[in-house]
Amino acid sequence: MKTEKTYICWFEDLNSENVALVGGKNASLGEMIQSLQEERVRVPNGFATTADAYWEFLQANDLKEKIQAHLDELEAEKQSLEKVGKSIRRLFLRASFPESVAEAIRQAYRQLSQQYETKEVDVAVRSSATAEDLPEASFAEQQESFLNVLGEEELLEACRKCYASLFTNRAISYRQAKGFDHMQVALSVGVQKMVRADLAGAGDRNS
Repeated sequence: MKTEKTYICWFEDLNSENVALVGGKNASLGEMIQSLQEERVRVPNGFATTADAYWEFLQANDLKEKIQAHLDELEAEKQSLEKVGKSIRRLFLRASFPESVAEAIRQAYRQLSQQYETKEVDVAVRSSATAEDLPEASFAEQQESFLNVLGEEELLEACRKCYASLFTNRAISYRQAKGFDHMQVALSVGVQKMVRADLAGAGDRNS
């Protein structure tokens, strides 16, 4: 399924074979959605940005070398985990999406909004870390999630924050403890239609 420069995958097209592309969380969500759809259970639709999109973001902003420089400071014990983590996250938050990736996200969001017959659909935005050579690694609950995100620019900002959360102090410590190379781990972002709690299971056509 993976092709050169694939930035977006819809959940309904994902399964366990796509962990390297979209992370375990998004791949599992894709399988669950497919299974429930086969049972005619309506599930909020959505899409995931890919590892390709993450690496393109890093390349466009020349972040790889800058991130590694901060990590080297941590390894040499010249800077604390707190300072290194904060500095790396700041790099992400000040960076801009390359237009190719930004437009892919915008187009997918517009398509999702059209599916729910609204101009701007409210979505949940969740992180899903992935390492192509470490499919068995568990990165669950180490990155950020954002709820009730509305509009293209707010979505892009949430995606940027998800990218930055790959370098929370907790995530950095986990990878260090496991001996994982920080620069071999990517971040996929899951974007899914929000479901109002008071309407869940009530048969609302937009849920």
